[in-house]
Amino acid sequence: SNEITAIPELLNLLDVSGCIVTIDAMGCQKKLARQIVGQEADYVLAVKENQGKLLEDVADLFSCGQRTVFADMQHDFCQTVGSGHGRVETRRCWTIDDPEQLSYLDTRGEWPGLRSIGMVTAERCQGDQVSVETRYYISSLESDARRFLRATRSHWGIENRLHWVLDVSFGEDESRVRTGNAPENLALVRHMALNLLCQDQTRKASIKAKRKLAGWDNNYLLSILSH
Repeated sequence: SNEITAIPELLNLLDVSGCIVTIDAMGCQKKLARQIVGQEADYVLAVKENQGKLLEDVADLFSCGQRTVFADMQHDFCQTVGSGHGRVETRRCWTIDDPEQLSYLDTRGEWPGLRSIGMVTAERCQGDQVSVETRYYISSLESDARRFLRATRSHWGIENRLHWVLDVSFGEDESRVRTGNAPENLALVRHMALNLLCQDQTRKASIKAKRKLAGWDNNYLLSILSH
């Protein structure tokens, strides 16, 4: 089907109590927020143009806050700086949990458990090139910018640490296997192989390099399989 109908069914299968559920803008739905809160979890939902004026209102609140240095507005802020792959990335996160501002944003109380909104900017510097990306969120979390930033970054963890590796190192997207049980079986084998390679600490190399080494060196292959 699609994400809007699939996510509620997926949540019903999971025990998410005490967890933070992060969903991209497609999942920014009042019914989903209600379900997550009802399952005793918290949510961080990305905001885009699919919810009327919500994105515009959230952006306006942060714009107003920055102009006035958040005077008389309950908020929190944190910043992290990291480097890798030849670039430096500075991430800044602001959160607002001011009751007056939230009541302006959600005048009818339609967003269950809404306790804060967040803005995250990612500034990437690579050589002379600088790019800045800004994202907005609504959340049932208290205003804790550091925790909020960790949640938004963790959202991409599965994509970056699993799906990207399966595609680049195992060529999963290029697989032409489509029929019967073969796609599921091969996916299971790839996951097993990836888990075994990730557990190996004897070589400081990429997953792709470890795969090649396992094909060239039977002793290394046996050590991988013995994990």
